[in-house]
Amino acid sequence: MTAPTDLNARILDDIADALIYADRSGSIVRWNRAATALFGYSAQEALGHNLDLIIPEHLRAAHWKGFDAAIASGAMKLQGRPTLTRAQHKSGRKLYIEMTFALVKDFQGEVLGSAAIARDVTERVERERGKK
Repeated sequence: MTAPTDLNARILDDIADALIYADRSGSIVRWNRAATALFGYSAQEALGHNLDLIIPEHLRAAHWKGFDAAIASGAMKLQGRPTLTRAQHKSGRKLYIEMTFALVKDFQGEVLGSAAIARDVTERVERERGKK
């Protein structure tokens, strides 16, 4: 029988959507195989790095304002609701991604970090906007 933590890790690694977990400071702690496929960075390249790795420069100030407010307040406007945003691939190519965010809290309700599930929707968005 597989231990629950081993099973949890296998599930997170094998889901089709990118999973990124960052601690309170915004350092990447969890990066699954789908995140590697989506953003181009291996787990070894991403782990321990700041989320700026995948955030286009022009969106960073707004991202960190929202991130810091969510960490401090323990609540986020987008909790559980998908949102369309831009991200950056390792190659520098800009992506349209649909992301869902959640704060991760300990048993006392203290915020430990933030998890995001991401899916590439670049092709769909460009088709809808008449770019393809």
